[in-house]
Amino acid sequence: MESSELYNIKQQFTLGAYKSVTTHPLPPSSSSDYIPILFYQARSHLALNQPSAALALISSSSKSSLALKALTSLTKFIQSSNEDESALEELRDLIVEVEGEDEEDEDEDEDEEDGGKGRKEWEKGMVRVIAGIAFARAGEVEEALETLGGSGGVNDENLEAVAVTTQIYLSISRPDLASKQLKLSKKWASDETLIQLIESSINLYTGKDSYSDPNSFYNEQLANPSLASPPHLLVARGVSRLLKGEINGAKSDLEESVNNAKVRGTEVDEETLVNLIVVTGLGKGKGSEEEAEKLFSELVSKYPKNPLVLDVEKKADIFDELASKFEVPPVAIPSAA
Repeated sequence: MESSELYNIKQQFTLGAYKSVTTHPLPPSSSSDYIPILFYQARSHLALNQPSAALALISSSSKSSLALKALTSLTKFIQSSNEDESALEELRDLIVEVEGEDEEDEDEDEDEEDGGKGRKEWEKGMVRVIAGIAFARAGEVEEALETLGGSGGVNDENLEAVAVTTQIYLSISRPDLASKQLKLSKKWASDETLIQLIESSINLYTGKDSYSDPNSFYNEQLANPSLASPPHLLVARGVSRLLKGEINGAKSDLEESVNNAKVRGTEVDEETLVNLIVVTGLGKGKGSEEEAEKLFSELVSKYPKNPLVLDVEKKADIFDELASKFEVPPVAIPSAA
């Protein structure tokens, strides 16, 4: 059974309070919580687009932990802008190692201490999660799903693997498969916050019940004083309000996320900026179009590989190509009467 400290760290990470996770004091290195908390702190740095900080944090401990080895490879892959094939090969080697340990465990005596066994299973599960994330980022969707599935089916009752799996299904427009995964997972994790977050993501995608369930979930979590309005939840509620047609409420949430970033002295995150562009562009106030264009220029500057930026650039190229082929007909000159 995990400690209350580790439980709270996982809750903070799940709900996007990444800054709070990174500033949490680490327990002594002799503590059983040391590696898991270090793991979530490093992942939080990655979520905040701070890969160098993540590597610095885990470099001294990665050799002793499969989960940290996997996270090191993912971090290098992210630093390379998703182009470092050697990092992917390292993860594939770790998956082979994990699968080998699974086979050995089947032959071992069941007298192993539960705590040690639980930690070992957690390590192997996190290797699958991290590898699945890396493969998905590389566009290897089938490999990612196979990796996340584990050897025992239903993601080996690994809820974080379920969360990544459902996000992959949503990214390829298969909400039916995401819902099926959720339904199976509820049989063994019905009361988990992460299950509620997964369900909210699916309902936000499908529009079930006019987005009322996701909106209620985000409202509930944002009322939690220990979370300090994490940007992820503010953006999620902003999106749910936008989809419900509440433009002003959506913009309020997104602007609050921007203000929070300024207070923390951090960059405005990518998802906040993209959704603020959309909401601002839909506004009817004076100067809305000019403000949206200014925000888009900021997005291009800070996140040039964002899908919205790439899509606009692609359409601009198509327009230029078609315009170059268009011949303006000569101006008709009326004949003299």
